[in-house]
Formats: sequence, C-alpha cells, structure tokens
Amino acid sequence: MAVDPNTNYTNAALRVGDVDPYPQRLVGEFIGTVVANTAVNDEYKLVVLKVHPHALTAYAGQMFHLLCPSPDGAEVWMRRPMSVYRVDKANGRIEFLYKTEGRGTRGMATLKPGDDFNIAGPLGHGFTLEPSWRNIVVLGRGVGLATLAPLSQLAAEHKVGVTAILSARNPGVVMSRDLFEGLGAKTVTVLDSDGSSAVENVEKILEGLIAENKADAFFTCGSNRLLKLMQRLGKKHDIPGQVAMEQIMVCGFGACYVCVRTFEVDGKRILRRVCREGPVFNMQEAVGW
Repeated sequence: MAVDPNTNYTNAALRVGDVDPYPQRLVGEFIGTVVANTAVNDEYKLVVLKVHPHALTAYAGQMFHLLCPSPDGAEVWMRRPMSVYRVDKANGRIEFLYKTEGRGTRGMATLKPGDDFNIAGPLGHGFTLEPSWRNIVVLGRGVGLATLAPLSQLAAEHKVGVTAILSARNPGVVMSRDLFEGLGAKTVTVLDSDGSSAVENVEKILEGLIAENKADAFFTCGSNRLLKLMQRLGKKHDIPGQVAMEQIMVCGFGACYVCVRTFEVDGKRILRRVCREGPVFNMQEAVGW
C-alpha cells in the first residue's frame, strides 16, 4: 500500500520505501518484490525478495508466514510457514528455499521477477550461540538444510567454526553447500546412493569431530534418525544441541494450537507450540517426529 500523505505512515503491509509506524514491533506484514525465482535442482527452487528493512531483522532459525498465490485459480486459504534461507542486508533482500509439492509451493513457483509477494514475520525463536562455543556441527537432510544454512551466517558473524554434514538421497539434491562453504564452513556430504548416509557412518564422522574438539554444540533439522543420533551422542559426551522442528501451522503466532509437539522436560511430557515456543528447541527435550 502507498504511504498515507496525511500521516506518512503505511496503512497496510509495508513495501520498500514505506515509513514503519511501529519500528519497535517484532513482527510485521510486508509486500516483497520478487527479484528472482529459480530452480536450484530438480526438486527445489530459490525465491529472492526485495523487502522493507524491518523484514531484514530476521535471524537464523526464524520463519515467515507466506501468502502464496494460487496455482490453479482456487483460493489458497492458509499462509505457509517457511524458514529463512538467507538475509542479505546489504542488498535489502531475503531468500527462501522451497520444494514444489503442495498447492502453496506450486503457487510460489509461478512467481516472476517484479511480482508482489506478501510475507508476515519474522516469527518464532531461532538459533542461539553461546560465547564459549568455538566450533559447532550442523547435521541436516533435505529441506532441513534450508533451515540450517543461516547458521553459517550467524556463526561467521561470531567467528565460530562450522562443520556441516549434508545428507541427501543422491548428489543431485544436495543443497546449501555453496552457502555454507562461502561463509567458511567445512562441508561433508553423505548420500543414500552410496550408503554413506547410513547412521553408522554418520556416527563415525561425529565421533571424529568430537575427538578433534570440533563439536562444542550440535544442530539438526529434517530427519528423525539424525536427531536421535545427535541426542544419543550429545548425552554421551555432554554436548548441548538445538533442533529446528517442522510442523503444519495455521495462525503462526500461537493462538490456534495446531502446531503443538510433545517434549520431555524433567521427566514429564509436555506440549509446546512450534510457532511460538520454537521452531528451535533444546535438542535433548525433543521427542521427535
């Protein structure tokens, strides 16, 4: 929407150039302009948006609620939650990496440069780094790597070393290697196609990093078996960890309770909302998918 000439405030979602009437707020609604929307492999696409500076406050692990266009003429009723892939503050851009499978993401795939795209956020609690950590291990699979990739940016800002273990079905769907390596992370690729993604092999890699003092903390997303592996090794070696949980959402800010998951805290099972208390949680408290 245009700026109201009487107030110099926007009267709806903020576009680039609009004055933010509530700069102190944590969450807003924004109209981004599509800069690019390109395929990164046979399954995933990357959409780049030029956005209002307030949207650029998003940090690693947070998400936005996307108002996706319709792929078929019928209305898309609910927004789609999606983690931030990269925040490019220098160019005023935010990026989302997504798999085209449901109606929402198929609609996203139709976006062209110059199109408007309504996003709301940033939402939730993201990743955190403790000052004492000098080296962390990131282990993800599939689209979970999109959620974990911003950790390389956060770690680089805090001069923390990163080893990223990228798990995928085959070489053609390995994602985020360039982003991790471009920010100084060491990457290790493990694949189903050659058997290297087997839990036993990944465990050996993790044990090696622990022995080399390269694992002050664990981070994971996208695979229950990898979560369970990191939980087990974390308990064994007293290594803290964080997990980004994925879940279907409706409201995105905690009112509807659609996105609750079970966690175990001090021996008791409790429910937490992924959108509100998460999406990033203490790894040892997560029961899993």
